[in-house]
Amino acid sequence: MSIHPTAIIAESARLEDDIEVGAYSIIGDDVVIGSGCKVDSHVVISGPTTIGSNNHFYQFCSIGDDPQDKKYRDEPTRLEIGDDNTIREFCTISRGTVQDEGLTKIGDDNWIMAYVHIAHDCRIGDHCIFANNATLAGHVHVGDWAIFAGFTGAHQFCRIGAHSFLGMYAGTSQDVPAYTMIGGQPPSPKGINSEGLKRRGFDADQIRNIRKAYRVVYRSGLKLAEAIAELEGQVDSQPELGLFVESLKSSERGIIR
Repeated sequence: MSIHPTAIIAESARLEDDIEVGAYSIIGDDVVIGSGCKVDSHVVISGPTTIGSNNHFYQFCSIGDDPQDKKYRDEPTRLEIGDDNTIREFCTISRGTVQDEGLTKIGDDNWIMAYVHIAHDCRIGDHCIFANNATLAGHVHVGDWAIFAGFTGAHQFCRIGAHSFLGMYAGTSQDVPAYTMIGGQPPSPKGINSEGLKRRGFDADQIRNIRKAYRVVYRSGLKLAEAIAELEGQVDSQPELGLFVESLKSSERGIIR
């Protein structure tokens, strides 16, 4: 274990033997940090927070502090972070609130760039990218492989589907279905994230099927319920449509159209 002499580690914190903690960082009570993690200088990690293995926290992050919610009254809520995440300078990630499940949760292998804010009760999947200054309000759920370009944002309770892409400055107050790209001000759908799908191993037939499904929702003139009914009948033969259909069916704020 390599801990700088100016770092402050609470007695109740549990750190694996091989982690690094830089100068002037503070690890608070009820923080658990797994093997291979690196905490640079001037990082504050508050608890209850559980962090997995091989995460890198760059300088001046604030991790696991109180939620920015005026209803918060010092309830014992939590933050959980998985493995292999990169969290760059000045990021803020809050614990949950009792108005939800009391938990903010981040998965594995996410790339979180400078000044990103992930608010209370958010759920982030795996392999996501958040470019500089992306901001999530409370209770936002983000699926695997989603990408937020710089200065994007999501309104509270939004659902951002797997493999979706939010273009620069595209703050959304509605749900973004899986595979869908949005952009502009105000944001609007711009097609599917075909380039991202190619990079992740989707073949030409799968991408063609997803594009056709997108057109059923956005180009056919059908009502959403009618479009869902049509696509549900295709999921057995085209399983790649399952994520898309489920993101449509589970939307509570309404999808961006």
